[in-house]
Amino acid sequence: MTMPKPQRMDGAAALMLGALACLWGGTYVFAGFALREVTPLTLVMTRLLVAAVLLHAVRIASGVPLRPSLWPRLAVMALLNNAVPFCLIFWAQTRISVGLASILNAATPVLGVIVAHLCRQEALTGNRVGGVVAGFAGVAVLVGPSALAGAGDWLAEGACLLAALFYAFSGAYARAALGGIAPLALASGQLTASGLMVAPVALLVEAPWTLPMPSPAVLAAVAGLSVFSTALAYILFFRILARAGATNLLLVTFLIPVVAVLLGVLLLGEDLLLRHLAGFVLIAAGLAAIDGRLLGRLFGRP
Repeated sequence: MTMPKPQRMDGAAALMLGALACLWGGTYVFAGFALREVTPLTLVMTRLLVAAVLLHAVRIASGVPLRPSLWPRLAVMALLNNAVPFCLIFWAQTRISVGLASILNAATPVLGVIVAHLCRQEALTGNRVGGVVAGFAGVAVLVGPSALAGAGDWLAEGACLLAALFYAFSGAYARAALGGIAPLALASGQLTASGLMVAPVALLVEAPWTLPMPSPAVLAAVAGLSVFSTALAYILFFRILARAGATNLLLVTFLIPVVAVLLGVLLLGEDLLLRHLAGFVLIAAGLAAIDGRLLGRLFGRP
């Protein structure tokens, strides 16, 4: 059996990937702020259910159907791509630094290339392996050694890596089982299923009704997390998946720390250091290697 060749990103997919990186890069800002007053499972539950309601409204207004036969597959995708990894990452962010969490999350495309190969979806070529290694190195350089100050909580670090593994499997599953379905139907159904999975656990474990009302600023952060970093982001997620494939989609985890650094420079007045520029170069090299077109032109290969 011949293994399919890796899919490549066209210009539209690349633009959508950049937009998705901005939306998910903002997740760290929104969640980091909201977790000061909101417990992790409650934040995940609110994020998912608010986004699901918004997407269903858009789906219905757009006339996009959601067939009942899709729900079993959407439930699997919800478990792999939302319910478990969201809870793991938000819980971990209460114990380790955002920088360290970003480094660990950048393991997703590394694992994604391996999972896609094991599932016989995409060939494990040399340039793709080199690309994910270069990209991961770029993230580590970009965030810098100061991010490792929070290292040592192996349980939280393991939770982030486990979340990355779930993301890798979710990309492979979506490509295998959810092809040809409208992005709005996929996004709204998946977020509904994952919200209904997390809600009973959050209500039982954290009893959010007993907690004090969050401040207006935190409520605004929760709204931003739900509307922009979830509802809008998952419409882009499934569009990129259909257009460029699971492995290319997972490259967004390389770009998220870049967005975080730029937000720090633009909004928080942080310095743009030499290691940031070095990290950008490594990440760009990794993306070019995985995509393959630039290397093909340089070495005369198709």
